[in-house]
Amino acid sequence: MAVTLRLARAGLPGRPQYRIVAADKVKPRDGRFLEIVGTYAPRNPPQVTLKEERVKHWLAKGAVASSVVRDIIRKKIPGLIEGREKIQLEKLQAARRSRKVRAKAKK
Repeated sequence: MAVTLRLARAGLPGRPQYRIVAADKVKPRDGRFLEIVGTYAPRNPPQVTLKEERVKHWLAKGAVASSVVRDIIRKKIPGLIEGREKIQLEKLQAARRSRKVRAKAKK
């Protein structure tokens, strides 16, 4: 099951409020979710609450954050997303280097 951290709309018409939820990727936007990990109210100024431990838990389990949720996490928990992206980039670059070495060895 692929898990995403994304927004689920709640609130009144014209006054949106969103829950930040961990949900199965194939479920609809406002459908069933696994857990509420925060809220987001795009008022002036925007109000955001996050359960930092649960966000870290889901990201550690392999959940992928949507673009909006990724931006919210970057602002509320500095360094968390950047650190993970840096590690992924380093792994990708190491894999590319090893493929190049193997390709040269075959020649």
